[in-house]
Amino acid sequence: MFVGEHIVKLDARSRVLFPAVLKRQMKGAEDKGFVLKRDIFEQCLVLYPMAEWDRENSILQKRLNPYNKEHAVFMRQFYRGTAELFLDANNRLLLPKRLITEINAEKDLVFAGLDRKIEIWSLDSWNNMSQPDDFGSLAEKLLGQSENLFDDE
Repeated sequence: MFVGEHIVKLDARSRVLFPAVLKRQMKGAEDKGFVLKRDIFEQCLVLYPMAEWDRENSILQKRLNPYNKEHAVFMRQFYRGTAELFLDANNRLLLPKRLITEINAEKDLVFAGLDRKIEIWSLDSWNNMSQPDDFGSLAEKLLGQSENLFDDE
């Protein structure tokens, strides 16, 4: 599980130093690499450790039929622009310029831990992201009616 928001600098070659805190949270899984893709809903990128990417693909394979035209269109868009990434010897990621351009990033990025994945935002977009008018009401709507939230503790 990824936790925290980390500001990183994009160098002239589109490399960023991977935050040490996030690397620690991976517990060695970073050696297997990552997949980077555009987010479906927001103007950000999503970085999946390979194990989580495999889990996402498993979900898609169970729910989608590549011979159904609508499903095929979804799959094409979902996988469009994906890139496989690895940390270099200096713990840097080389981010594809085409994806960096799509989120209007210039120099500063935010790596935001979001459960099993990391969102990558331009610092400006992150700072200007609209907040729900009443987060408490949203939490109540989504979680307040759920039964037995803490059964597995």
